[in-house]
Formats: sequence, structure tokens, C-alpha cells
Amino acid sequence: MEEFDNEIHSKISFQSFINEGTYGRVFKGVLLKTNEVVAIKEIKIDLESEGISSTSLREIVILRQLQHPNIIQLKEVICSEMKLFLIFDYIDIDLKKYIEEQIPKEKFMDPNDIKLFLYQILEGVKYCHAQKILHRDLKPQNILISSKGIVKLADFGLARVFSIPIRPYTKEVLTLWYRAPEILLGIEEYSEYVDLWAIGCIFAELATKKPLFSGENETDQLIKIFSIMGTPNVSTFSDLKMSISGCIENFSKYPPADLRKLIPQLDSDGINLLQRFLEYNPFKRISAVDALNHPYFKSILH
Repeated sequence: MEEFDNEIHSKISFQSFINEGTYGRVFKGVLLKTNEVVAIKEIKIDLESEGISSTSLREIVILRQLQHPNIIQLKEVICSEMKLFLIFDYIDIDLKKYIEEQIPKEKFMDPNDIKLFLYQILEGVKYCHAQKILHRDLKPQNILISSKGIVKLADFGLARVFSIPIRPYTKEVLTLWYRAPEILLGIEEYSEYVDLWAIGCIFAELATKKPLFSGENETDQLIKIFSIMGTPNVSTFSDLKMSISGCIENFSKYPPADLRKLIPQLDSDGINLLQRFLEYNPFKRISAVDALNHPYFKSILH
């Protein structure tokens, strides 16, 4: 392990490097005052420009606000002269690794486990949205699975508070494969329903063990979406303020694929729920609250 200053070592024992993302490195370690095994997110402080970035400050404020069993807990914030350390629950596997490593290659996830995982994802997202917070980067790598099967949403680096009426936000959010079509088509005034599109993509991936839409760039991503869900009409987005008719007219006209054949691992209720997540018009997309009450979950609620 690399050296950190004495003040940090008096509070944290670093054990191993986990990974590195856009906004910092993550280590496994021990919070010495409680002797808990924790995840440590290290963020560099740029003293020559803005100091602690607005992104990091926003993530801290949002995580302090969120207290829910299906959301990663920010236990402590430790600051040194040059670095900021965010201390979280330690959970050793994310959903991507779970699918790749815990499910045999020739088999698919148990249907009941799919429901249990999806239900917990929705509980976490429902809570976020009730607090007027968009996650904006839901993907399997940012969903953690504990050894007891508890799901926790993680990595709130792109999260932000949203308001009504909807205001313009950046389009540089959500990993490409999970990005809602309205953002891909250039709309900046989006709402919590971008998270529900991402959940639909994750739902399909839970069932098939592979991404539903795996584009190489924004245009290719739209083609992948249209080739499965069908090319939308201009009227599909009539409720949105920004006209995207010119964008859509540039694409080939694809008919919708039969999702029942494409994803036979899901029953009829599962296919119906998936279709409601993947509605093109965000205002018609199912909410987390309504999704939790969908018949698909009746077998785990009784």
C-alpha cells in the first residue's frame, strides 16, 4: 500500500486497492475507531484551482441526506491537506461481478432472485426520488450486493437534486448503455424517469446476463435501441418541449422486436413491466412507486 499521512493512518487502516473510477480511487480498509471493515473513496483536492470539487461536495451533501437500507451509507468524511476520504459500508461484490462470477455460464439467474434484486433497486430509487434526487448513473457496477443478498445503490458522483418544473441539466450523465433515449436525442430538460429507463436496461440484463443495448457511441446506441424497441414516431415525444423530429427522421424505421422471444427468461408480467420501463416518452414511463406495485412482484409480496 502507498503511504498516506500520519493523520489519516491514525483514523484508517488501508488494506487493499479495489478500483479506480472517474472521481477517485477506492480502497478496502478498517475504520479504526469502530474496527469496521469499510470502503474508502479517495478524492484528490486540487489546491491550485477549485479545491474540493463541486461534484464531490454535492455527493457528500446528497449522501448525508440519504438514509435507506438499499442505499450505501456514508459513515464518515475525513479530510487531509491534499485528499478527501469518504468512508462507506464495505460490500465486496457489485451486480456486474455477481452476474459474471456467481451465475454459472450455462445458466441464468433464478427468477425469484431477479425479482428480489429488482425490487430492492426500486425501493432505493423510490426513496431517492421522494427526496427529489436523481441518481443519473444507475448501472450494474454501481449496484452492490451483500453476502446476505441486500442490494445497495452506490456511487452518487453524478447525482443531483431535481426540481419541478424541470430545468435543463447536463447530457453527460448515465453510462451510454443505460442512457435514456431522450438524453441521447439531445433533450436537456429531463426528470427522474431517466433512472427508470436505466432500471429497465438493468432488469433485462438480470434476465439475460448481457446488456440489452450495447452501443459504441450515441448514434449507435440509438440504433441499438430502435432496432429492439422500434423506431419512434415524432409524435411519441410530443409532450417534450424540445423538437427532435429532425433527429428521428435520420434513422431507419425498425419495427419493434418481440421481447417475449428476445428475453424468454421473463414471464408475461415481467415483459409487461420491462416494456413500461422502456417507454420512449418519459412522461409515460412507469415510476418506481408504480413499478413496486406491479403484478410481476406478487409472488414475493405474499
